[in-house]
Amino acid sequence: MKKQVFGTSHVPLSPAVRAGDFVYVSGQVPVDAQGNVVPGGIKEQTRQVLENVKAALALAGATMDEVVKTTVWLDDARDFGGFNQVYGTFFAKEPPARTTAESRLMIDIKVEIEAIAFSPKK
Repeated sequence: MKKQVFGTSHVPLSPAVRAGDFVYVSGQVPVDAQGNVVPGGIKEQTRQVLENVKAALALAGATMDEVVKTTVWLDDARDFGGFNQVYGTFFAKEPPARTTAESRLMIDIKVEIEAIAFSPKK
């Protein structure tokens, strides 16, 4: 099995990597298409991050419904409630397994999310 990489980044990582039936999405941050951090609080940033996860999955032919695991880093644990409100709208039915931790992030943002999808090739 040979891995396939999808997308480009200004740092040394691939937004998505397919290895067999699994798609691994690198940690996504709340930036828009121009690379600017989206304004607003945890809800706005979570929405943008999850849209970025969705876009990275699509590059590899996967969908949000196929996500089996996410890892989430919050800059401030007090944002957990607002984060969950938005997260739940993206995974309203059969949500994936998830780990959430409070952590200082690499840039001045509130949330970062990585994902793993089980997406058998069609």
